[in-house]
Amino acid sequence: MLTVTIEKTLSHFDLAIDFKVAKEEIVVLFGPSGSGKTTILNSIAGLTKATDGVIKLNNRVLFEVKKINVPIQQRKIGYLFQDYALFPHLTVWKNIAYGMKSEDFAIKLMNELGIGHLKDQYPNEVSGGEKQRVAIARALATEPDLLLLDEPFSALDDATRDRSHDELLRLHKLWKIPIILVTHSHSEALKLGARILYLEEGKLQSQQGKEMS
Repeated sequence: MLTVTIEKTLSHFDLAIDFKVAKEEIVVLFGPSGSGKTTILNSIAGLTKATDGVIKLNNRVLFEVKKINVPIQQRKIGYLFQDYALFPHLTVWKNIAYGMKSEDFAIKLMNELGIGHLKDQYPNEVSGGEKQRVAIARALATEPDLLLLDEPFSALDDATRDRSHDELLRLHKLWKIPIILVTHSHSEALKLGARILYLEEGKLQSQQGKEMS
């Protein structure tokens, strides 16, 4: 279970958000550009510091203002950035192996994602969809307790995006960790999210869940 209750002063508004993500849930943050979605992800990951509040993951406090601020590498959080942020000078395998907990598990991930044959290639030698699968494998190879996805499908063509959606749902069933997904596509949010949190100027306006539909 992830619990997020944070406030952060931004240039155009004050972000104030309070939500939870269950262990086996995909929650989507949905809203216009500049509504605070990525700031929320970065605060959870430890890339930025909230002005106030508390962040807990599986009863472990990651952040509490003026008391606790667990370093990024100790938070056990996988983060898939919009541009995938692969290391261009490392092969696919070395990208995935970076931060891995178990070589056997990393190899299993590559096989699950169908990218084992790419292990000696470099990021500039593989397609956009393959880059994304490498980035997902790298994030999961750290064996995180939470996975953050910041618009990971936006640069893909329609067919590759559909396959990637199905792949994410399949991986989620296999590894059963909470996932927070940021997207600008409402159809994508409806397909992938157990719940959709609608944000505007850093505030939760409403939420929609499959059980609420």
